[in-house]
Amino acid sequence: LVSSIVMPSDTIRIRGENIPLSEFQRRGTDPGPRLAKALEENPQGFDVDIARFLEAFLDQSQTVTVHTSGSTGTPKAFQAEKARMRASARMTIGYLGLKPGDTNLLAMPMSYIAGKMVVVRSVECGLDLIPVTPSRNPFESVTDPIDLVAVTPMQATSILADPKSAEVFSNSRNILIGGGAVDDLLFGKLQSVRGRVYSTYGMTETLSHIALRRLNGPEREAGYRPLPGVAISLSPKGTLVIHAPAVSPRPLVTNDIARINPDGSFTVRGRLDNVINSGAIKLQIEEIEAKLKKVIKVPFAISSCPSHLYGDEVVLVVEGKPEDVDLEAVRNALERYENPKRLIATEKLPLTHTMKPDRPASRVIARNALPL
Repeated sequence: LVSSIVMPSDTIRIRGENIPLSEFQRRGTDPGPRLAKALEENPQGFDVDIARFLEAFLDQSQTVTVHTSGSTGTPKAFQAEKARMRASARMTIGYLGLKPGDTNLLAMPMSYIAGKMVVVRSVECGLDLIPVTPSRNPFESVTDPIDLVAVTPMQATSILADPKSAEVFSNSRNILIGGGAVDDLLFGKLQSVRGRVYSTYGMTETLSHIALRRLNGPEREAGYRPLPGVAISLSPKGTLVIHAPAVSPRPLVTNDIARINPDGSFTVRGRLDNVINSGAIKLQIEEIEAKLKKVIKVPFAISSCPSHLYGDEVVLVVEGKPEDVDLEAVRNALERYENPKRLIATEKLPLTHTMKPDRPASRVIARNALPL
């Protein structure tokens, strides 16, 4: 499939207009025509971010700077090889069977790899890029179904909450949801979507996703299926190891505790650094949070603090007031050893720049928790 992709031309199609790539290339020390125009029309606009990236991606250097999401700490910059970014784009487009001219929604910030790779797919595979300013509901300004959509779980939830947006979204052909877990509530709502919906697995170091999991329809899957050219294995610690020569020159040992299924797919329990060792029992933060999402209606996170008795104790951090949480419902939703030993309420739950739980910040808060 990947080898059948049409090679890129000297133009990029944006909102139906064929634009020469040369317009995104710098003129000596001056910006290219498209960036200059975008800066003149709206210096703070999204088109400026797109043009800046295209200038960097189309210059003579072999790499472009990307930043990790900062899920487990401070975001880090590293140099991604442009040839491997192009290869990643071909893997996705080939797997989904898209063709030049198909529409490709850009609703992600250009600060991180997800937004950058949406643009690379259009450059590399001739898709018609449809940029909309990133927001909770990017479909507020979309009137026609899209052939390829990439959104976060938060965006998908907001889109489906609006009937008009949900109708256009539902008729879009291929929907990729990444950047966070799809909870049971969102999973249920996605079953009414008529297009193909996938959860994605990947990270900045893999230059976007390397595996997809179908979420809706009779073809829905329990595990993630690696894209063609990607192989997986487990490390001695039980974490996923990714072998993807097209996007990484060496195997990537992740921090994701995984299980490889008999059919070659895999499932992820959570991150190795999100394991709480309490009384010699290893508890996975993500698994506890998934159970509590059914009974806690305010933003929350599971964390831990040191304990002389258990080594570490489970702590429930909630945004708001302690009385916002039904502790009896919490106890009933969890196994005895999963139950929080402490509760702390905070005015604002700490999040990373990509709206994921800020685990290190939560641990700092957890150290001040009061016993239940």
